[in-house]
Amino acid sequence: MESADGADEPGLRLGCVAFNQDSTHQLFSLTLVEELDCVHKSADTPGIYIAERLFSSSLVVVVSSNEPQRVHIYHFRKGTEICSYSYPHRILSVKLNRQRLVVCLQESIYIHNIKDMKLLQTLFNTPSNPSGLCALSVSQSSSYLAYPGSATDGEVIVYDTNSLSSLTKIPAHDSPLAALAFSASATNLASASERGTVIRVFSVPEGQRLFGFRRGMK
Repeated sequence: MESADGADEPGLRLGCVAFNQDSTHQLFSLTLVEELDCVHKSADTPGIYIAERLFSSSLVVVVSSNEPQRVHIYHFRKGTEICSYSYPHRILSVKLNRQRLVVCLQESIYIHNIKDMKLLQTLFNTPSNPSGLCALSVSQSSSYLAYPGSATDGEVIVYDTNSLSSLTKIPAHDSPLAALAFSASATNLASASERGTVIRVFSVPEGQRLFGFRRGMK
């Protein structure tokens, strides 16, 4: 099976995915902010609701409402499907970096090796996560996954997808989580709750609170 890594285009910034009412999706180069350069337009794929690209490589992951329990991995420049996987329930979100592909369901998370798409680990019985909230770091040196540790408060679990082990639990907020994001170096994790009044920043992997930014702060 072809590796997803090593296919980046020099100088090409991260692309984005846009969706059309005619069931196609497009990839754009963001190298020039004044102009969007369309680098790929798909054939009809009805009902796409998730599409993720691996940096500026040719690998794209797609989930459609026609098959909400199946993820398709494509090499869009060759116009070929690399593989596909099915899961027991609806896929809510997909994250990927140079080491891992993560598929999030409401009460479980599946971790694949990006090199050959082999399933490495399944996290069963995770707290109910109806929005599929999770974050995957993009650092070359680490691969951390953050996801809710509770459905009733703002606990965050940080998981190392390379060693396949939990790193820390962070009591980030009193209310359930609404947003999670790693810094580019994966040394910091930002979080916000459904209350929406404060963003907190924690060190990774220690889980120490570093900063708090309240609504209205300049």
